[in-house]
Amino acid sequence: MLVDTYGRRATDLRVSLTDRCNLRCTYCMPEEGLQWLAKPDLLSDDETVRLIRVAVTLLGVTDVRFTGGEPLLRPGLTGIVERCAALDPRPRMSLTTNGIGLARTAAALKAAGLDRVNVSLDTLRPEVFHRLTRRDRHHDVIHGLEAARAAGLTPIKINTVLMPGVNDDEAPELLAWAIAEGYELRFIEQMPLDAQHGWKRDGMITADAIIASLSSRFTLAPEGEQRRGAAPAERWLVDGGPHRVGVIASVTRPFCAACDRTRLTADGQVRSCLFAREETDLRAALRSGAPDAEIADLWRRAMWGKKAGSGLDDPSFLQPDRPMSAIGG
Repeated sequence: MLVDTYGRRATDLRVSLTDRCNLRCTYCMPEEGLQWLAKPDLLSDDETVRLIRVAVTLLGVTDVRFTGGEPLLRPGLTGIVERCAALDPRPRMSLTTNGIGLARTAAALKAAGLDRVNVSLDTLRPEVFHRLTRRDRHHDVIHGLEAARAAGLTPIKINTVLMPGVNDDEAPELLAWAIAEGYELRFIEQMPLDAQHGWKRDGMITADAIIASLSSRFTLAPEGEQRRGAAPAERWLVDGGPHRVGVIASVTRPFCAACDRTRLTADGQVRSCLFAREETDLRAALRSGAPDAEIADLWRRAMWGKKAGSGLDDPSFLQPDRPMSAIGG
């Protein structure tokens, strides 16, 4: 098992497959000039599958989420999913994606064993999408969502970040659309993980502001902590249900006490927390010929030292050197 000194057990593994992305979202990375990981530094498909196997068969991981960057840019993604689906016990597998490329890959990913997807979409307006992402790909995301639904990659969750003066007026409109389409919408507070280190607490749309905006059109009833468990999103029933909306308030309402995650970067580093400034190198152990048991022990030690919280509420908080695109969502 992966247990820390506070008694939390990590059963949810986030695996970044690449730090590259085909969008340039303003809250994530600059338009150009970001240094990508060199190809020799990336884990190979075999190395990635081996580490997932160690996590699942030796460390008690039950859920695997493939992230990036944009994981659909990883050429071997379908094969990785298929090989992980053959593990015993079989983990539940999901994918966090911007949706570009899903139209051509959703059916193959479902056939390979992927269970569901989370798709990032911050606006329903193509012109706002272009402003936020610096790319004209809104239609590709919508088509990708339709393909994911047709393939059975459900439930489909939509991840949305609201930015002041850009799309912060769209919250009710986005929720009405998600309900009509059968998607589950989750708003995410902007986090200090941008490559350009431009995040400011006072420039962020908070969970309270999101709920206030939604409440102008809908009646929201909290589901409660018992239903939430270790999930990062606080959830509300919309107009009595059955539809729900979630808010991930990593900054203003941290959920660290129930965190069940461990993270593997595309270059084989274990991170105990999204905001950690320390990493444990599993790639070096792999490439030096270490057996699975030794790698599992390294992983256990990495998680044993996990801090009580992210530290976001501490005035001395320092943003991690790696941006979200390099850590994995």
